[in-house]
Formats: sequence, C-alpha cells, structure tokens
Amino acid sequence: MWLLLGCWLASGACLRAQVRVELTIDQEQFLPGERLLLQVKITNQSGETLKLGKESDWLKFAVEASSGFVVNKLGEVPVTGEFTLASSEVAVKQVDLTPFFDLSTPGRYRVTASLKLPQWNLTVVSPAKAFDIINGTVLWQQDFGVPGSVSPTQQSPEIRRYSLQKATFLKHLQLYVRVSDATDNRVCRVFALAPMVSFSHPETQIDRESRLHVLSQTGARSFIYAIVSHEGELLARHTYDYTNTRPKLVVGDEGKVIVRGGTRRSTAQDLPKPVADSNDTPSKP
Repeated sequence: MWLLLGCWLASGACLRAQVRVELTIDQEQFLPGERLLLQVKITNQSGETLKLGKESDWLKFAVEASSGFVVNKLGEVPVTGEFTLASSEVAVKQVDLTPFFDLSTPGRYRVTASLKLPQWNLTVVSPAKAFDIINGTVLWQQDFGVPGSVSPTQQSPEIRRYSLQKATFLKHLQLYVRVSDATDNRVCRVFALAPMVSFSHPETQIDRESRLHVLSQTGARSFIYAIVSHEGELLARHTYDYTNTRPKLVVGDEGKVIVRGGTRRSTAQDLPKPVADSNDTPSKP
C-alpha cells in the first residue's frame, strides 16, 4: 500500500513539473486603482493534450500582503473560455486584477495563480509574483459634471473628479491621471500619462465637453499635451518643444482649448487622432 501511494505521489509531482504556470507583470509599482495587468503563461510538456477553460474555476488567483494577510476578493476574475493545449504548446492569458481585489492600501503584495487539471485531479500553483502599491502626491484636482447624465431618474448631473498625481517609478517621476467619482470611492481609471521633471507644474483645462486637457513638461525643452475623457480614456497625446516660445494651454475664441506656442514634434508615442492648434494647418474637408 505504501509503495502504491509513493508511486501516485511521484506521478503527481512529475505531472506538476511538466505543466508549468508562470506569472509576469510589466511593472512592479502601481497606484491604487491603476490597472494591474497580469500575464499567465501555461506550458504543457506532459505528452498529453489538456482541455482547459470549461469550468469557471479552472484558473484562480490569490493575493496576499507581505505581512501575510489575504487580500479581500471583490469578485472572481473572468477566465471562462474553453480551449485545448497540446503537448509542447504554450498558452498566455492576460487579466486585470484591479477590479477583483481590494488593493487600495499601499504596501508589498504577492499574487499566485492555481491551475486545476480535473482529468488528473491535480492543481498546479505558480510561483508568487511580487508588486507594490504606492501612493501618489496630488498636484491638482477638480470636480466636473458628466455630460448627458441628467435623466428623469437623475435630476442633477453626475459629478466626477479629475486628479493629477506624481509618483516615483524606478527612480523617475511619473505624472498620473486619475478619474473617479466626487468622493474618490469609485475609480474609473488611473494611468501613467508621461514622465515629468521635478520643477514641472502641469497646466490643465476642462473643456465644454468635460474633457481634461493637460500640458506637462517632460524634459528641459519638451512637453506632452494630452486629452482625457470623463471615462478615463486617453483621447490624444502629442509632443511639443520649447523653441522661440514656450507652449501653453489657452482657450480660443470659440471656447476651444488649444496649445499656443512651441513647435509640435511627431513621435512614436503620439496617438493618431489629430489635435488642431495654432501651429497646425487646417485639413481640407
């Protein structure tokens, strides 16, 4: 009996070694509410084809703080979708952990993934992947009304808040945009907008469509201009250089927010949507 049990245990350990689960994260530090995109890599070297994704709990995640307490789960990470993974094949799935775990407290955390293999009655657990939640410093914030939010059931506009924050990432200052409700309890989106210099004082304007315009200095003579929607979507991003004049945000004659001064320079980071300003030649209809 002990011999049979030993063979079964050895078989299970062997199978775990041939089916590997590995986690990667593109960065190690995140602000509360920022998307935490986790890549799950599943490698099958078992010699058998795996059938995965049929059960809703075939892939589960757990997050714990460095102090040992398990982070409160706000919901199950959606991973449904049946597929097969032949021997010698690799599958990669990307998930966003932020909506499903309470990561509002700064600190050091570790995430693990558990892969269930029902056909062998085994569970394979990944090595832990560590990351940090850090606080940013608020540079500016302003509440605004969401266009079109008034309805028969809501007599006044929904109020949200734009915030600009700075935080040090890998010894470099980064400028972050945060869109939340007016109480900061519900976060729509947090994302890094651009690197910034310590002496930068970002300029901001909210236009008639409640979009946020930001002009921030990224180097000695370079600036990033961006437009953000009330849902936290980055609509446009362009680079300007300080040439004969310094670029600055102004409100035009028709109430349109534009960049005046400086010289726009095309870069690979620019978004494709053009932004008309005083330095652009108007396009023909």
